Amino acid sequence: MIEAFESKTLELHDFYFIGNDYRYHFDAEAKQRFIEIMRERFNAGVTYKGRVLKWDTVIQEKTNELGRFLIGRSLAVDFDEPAPRLERYCGPEIRAKILALTSSQAKRFGIGKSTLHQLRKRTQGSGSIRVYAKVLTAIQSIATDEE
Repeated sequence: MIEAFESKTLELHDFYFIGNDYRYHFDAEAKQRFIEIMRERFNAGVTYKGRVLKWDTVIQEKTNELGRFLIGRSLAVDFDEPAPRLERYCGPEIRAKILALTSSQAKRFGIGKSTLHQLRKRTQGSGSIRVYAKVLTAIQSIATDEE
């Protein structure tokens, strides 16, 4: 859900309130966009026990682990691994910081020339862009340093 809002796939105007049931609904187009994001997430690979699996397979494995635990064949169930990754999308303030970033600042915070070039190239478009955690942390550190 967070990814859907941050990427602007879903926005508040996609939701509406009807009747006395105190629930929000969202329109058919928004539902399709959300389902597509969910489909991508469930088809994405995740590393689990040294193998790259799709989420549906991981859920099946975890269900089997829980079953073994409930009938006493296992002592524990680990629901922490694997953890889903939330890929963050950058907003207008991060876009501005990327465009204002100099090569020397980027280098100081471990952002290479080619990474900076690609960031600037993607930032100039109008669509949402992904900024991976390491780069986002560096950009935010640069902004904090300047203040």
